[in-house]
Amino acid sequence: MRKHKNLLRTLLVLAIAASLTVSTSGDTGRRRSVGQPSPAKAVYKPDQIESYLSENDLAYIRPGLKIKVNSVTIGTDRKPVVDVTFTDDFDQPIDRLGKTTPGPISMSFVLAFWDPAVRHYTSYTTRTATGAANSPNPGARAIQAAADSGGVFTDLEAGHAKYKFATALPDNFDQTKTHTLGIYAARNLTNIPAVGFGKNYFANAEFDFRPDSKAVTETWAKINDTTSCLACHNTRTFGLHGGSRRDVKLCALCHQPQTVDPDTGNTVDLKVMIHKIHAPGELSKPYIIWGNANSIHDFSGVTFPQDVRNCDNCHEGIDATKKPAQADAWYTKPGREACGSCHDDVNWVTGANHPGGAQANDNACASCHQPESSLEFDASIKGAHMIPLKSKQLKGITATVTSVTNLAPGKKPTAVFLLKNGDGTFIDGTKLATFSPILAGSTSNYTWYRREDGRTGAYNATAGTTTYTFTNAVPADASGTWTISADIRRAATLKRGDGGADIAVQESTINPIKYVAITGTATPRRTVVTLAQCNQCHDSLSLHGGQRNTTEECVICHNPVENDSARRTANAGQPESVSFQRMIHRIHTGEELTQDFTIYAFGGTPTNFNEVLFPGDRTDCAKCHSGNSHLLPLQPGIASVNTLRDFFTPHGPATAACLGCHDSRDAAAHAYLNTVLFPGAATPSEACATCHGTGKDWAVEKVHAK
Repeated sequence: MRKHKNLLRTLLVLAIAASLTVSTSGDTGRRRSVGQPSPAKAVYKPDQIESYLSENDLAYIRPGLKIKVNSVTIGTDRKPVVDVTFTDDFDQPIDRLGKTTPGPISMSFVLAFWDPAVRHYTSYTTRTATGAANSPNPGARAIQAAADSGGVFTDLEAGHAKYKFATALPDNFDQTKTHTLGIYAARNLTNIPAVGFGKNYFANAEFDFRPDSKAVTETWAKINDTTSCLACHNTRTFGLHGGSRRDVKLCALCHQPQTVDPDTGNTVDLKVMIHKIHAPGELSKPYIIWGNANSIHDFSGVTFPQDVRNCDNCHEGIDATKKPAQADAWYTKPGREACGSCHDDVNWVTGANHPGGAQANDNACASCHQPESSLEFDASIKGAHMIPLKSKQLKGITATVTSVTNLAPGKKPTAVFLLKNGDGTFIDGTKLATFSPILAGSTSNYTWYRREDGRTGAYNATAGTTTYTFTNAVPADASGTWTISADIRRAATLKRGDGGADIAVQESTINPIKYVAITGTATPRRTVVTLAQCNQCHDSLSLHGGQRNTTEECVICHNPVENDSARRTANAGQPESVSFQRMIHRIHTGEELTQDFTIYAFGGTPTNFNEVLFPGDRTDCAKCHSGNSHLLPLQPGIASVNTLRDFFTPHGPATAACLGCHDSRDAAAHAYLNTVLFPGAATPSEACATCHGTGKDWAVEKVHAK
């Protein structure tokens, strides 16, 4: 973190100077003075571009944008007046027009009332949209919720203004209902040539009030976007309509039943739209919206990165301590619109594909679709959305490696496993569908591993242990730390509460990991990413038939020398590397790749990743990486990666990671020219850290900062 010793002093001087300039446009009546906000030291992180500005540049640019609604008043003309302040990251006032401080601010205002009976907003501010001439519904007109247009600003002082709506509220508007003012604002600092700085700042604000001045008791609180949307999406890029609309509550002001796309006739009601966008694989027909400037948005290519039945991950969020107040809406308030958004083959008029028959309204939904029952896979909402591998009918499996002997060069190790059910009773490993102990080493690179069938081992019913001696010997030249793990699965049958056919599943567990030193002290494999980080977006990442469930085991096989040659067909060219640092970056870069990335899997099946849509921001390396594992220089001793399908091979460890995303020919040429194989060396040396190391002009954290 940078220390800006004199910055606040400079900012205070600028703030005082700015406060002397007051616009005289608009209202000339009495103005209420608002004191300057007290300064707060803003501390920037290494992934923020502001962290690399000098004190003088920071004082000049005044980065950031914060919006605060002080009040909303509605006079006799029924045109709301908003009192609003806007400040920078240091809580100092900034000029809305961008004259006394750089960067003009644009603000848009939406006003809607909340109806708790129907659980959605209705906006007073609207617009008329007309279907394009080449759309499915040319000339069709629709009234849509929108921001106010034509209102008047009155600047009171720097960082303080009033906005009067052009829209007048109906003369009979209900003053007892909760009203919500939404603001989306942008500060344009994209062109500051003096310091080479360019960035837009966005801010949203939602202000609940009752026009009758009574206390607000009914509010919208269905989603906590911080613990739901941002689990997959990224705070740096999660913004719609040009980036300015970011808070889900703000979205809900317009995205409600009032708003329809005239070009397609599709609703953009939030409870329908979000389900359809995230569940295209469940839909019987594509969900398409014609947006701004007739841009066509077909969401058929979206793949939700976890089981779509994980309703709670979005509605309740991934942090149980931060559930929104209305987190239970998904299972306590069933309705045709929300449920039919995924189950879109149901015809509510005729009753087709709905066991409950036709439904003219939502009144009877909860009669059959209760929140939860004592059964699973029934008509209850939680039961109907039960994911088989999360079923309470499964016994649960835990696995540990209790001891390892004879793990030495040229020897055949013996490992003792303790396998238990969730209730603590023992499991005989020799009776499982899969019990495959793994021997691998060393933890510095994992260039050697063997997986064997451990069901030939010995079970001790008294101790509850399964002992297995490997048939493969540890290589004679082995050194460092080696690893024992295992793939574990058993068949299970789940009963359906609705009387349907049983569900067959393969129950698994987190793979046990045991590190054993052959030389020196036991040193675990370096941690680059944790399963918890993956599961923020993937929920329960489980691959290869559900038996590989922890990143500590993934890296055993996905190592620098491993590829898909065993399954790639003869006419498919050179094998593709499956080394973790290359493969994971390429998979998540997906549609942004310039090269083909196809891995041949079991049965010779090609899996292409060039159409993957990453929902976050790949420049936010710390979102997936643990600690500073993404920074240069890397620790010494990491092996090079064999990359036969790339522009050159091998890639040094840093090159393999960086070219995982930056896969162009130019990027490869840059890496190649900065890599050398010295005489007598077994692996190439990289000069990456010379320019891209921490503290350098082109440090990884600096070039990825936003």
